[in-house]
Amino acid sequence: MAPAFNLITEKERIMTSASNQQPATLSTSSNLSGKKVVVVGGKTGIGLGVARAAQAAGATVVVASRRISSLAERPDLADFQQVGLDMRDEASVRAAFDVIGPLDHLVVTAAPDLGTWGAFMDADMNGARSYLEGKFLGSWACARHAAPHLEAGGTITFLTGGMAVRPKLGFTAVTSAFAAVEALSGSLAIELAPTRVNTIRPGFIDTDMWSFLPAEHRDGLRRKVEETFPARRAGKPEDVGHAAVFLMTNPYVTGTVIEVSGGENLVASVS
Repeated sequence: MAPAFNLITEKERIMTSASNQQPATLSTSSNLSGKKVVVVGGKTGIGLGVARAAQAAGATVVVASRRISSLAERPDLADFQQVGLDMRDEASVRAAFDVIGPLDHLVVTAAPDLGTWGAFMDADMNGARSYLEGKFLGSWACARHAAPHLEAGGTITFLTGGMAVRPKLGFTAVTSAFAAVEALSGSLAIELAPTRVNTIRPGFIDTDMWSFLPAEHRDGLRRKVEETFPARRAGKPEDVGHAAVFLMTNPYVTGTVIEVSGGENLVASVS
């Protein structure tokens, strides 16, 4: 019988040999050098955080929005290319992606303006239709017209919010649109495979989106978040940007929803 030492040595040799033969695709990297990333809604808030994270990872970044800003007006956009795109207008979406051409990663963060969704029992459904058109069908249109231009290994990432799974009074259209986008994401992960499709579901992210609130109300909301969320701080755009880069660069993540919320859904609502 061979000595135990020889058995262990042979086992280690086999394991080492097998490890050396593992395909390189098993290693992941957040390096986006040589890649083109398109961020719809990338000029403000969370979208800008995603654009900056992708640019920091080495990508060429295109920010798409309804209007193009001059560098005199927005010098902070100097590192990005800009293209006009109105998510509510399919012809505009199609034209934008024809201009953009080949791309590697699409992130759709844009949404209609706050408060435009209306209430469930409004005299008409104009608010709900407008919000669903802008968020759900707008996300659909962006994915549909970007898909033919995606390079091999490309990804699509959508953005929703905690209300997708935690409805709040007065936000029926928002909850419905978010849930629909998340369902679309899973469906497209199958429909467009091997293109990877995912969704980021952020919680409270401290951006100018909340500037409509009086300063004292906004400060109070931030304090509640810091006191009650398990992360003990408010979210930042770069937190979502970090998640977006992960989804672009991890080759084995698709059809999933990543929550970037500081544990918001584990505690009582703060708003």
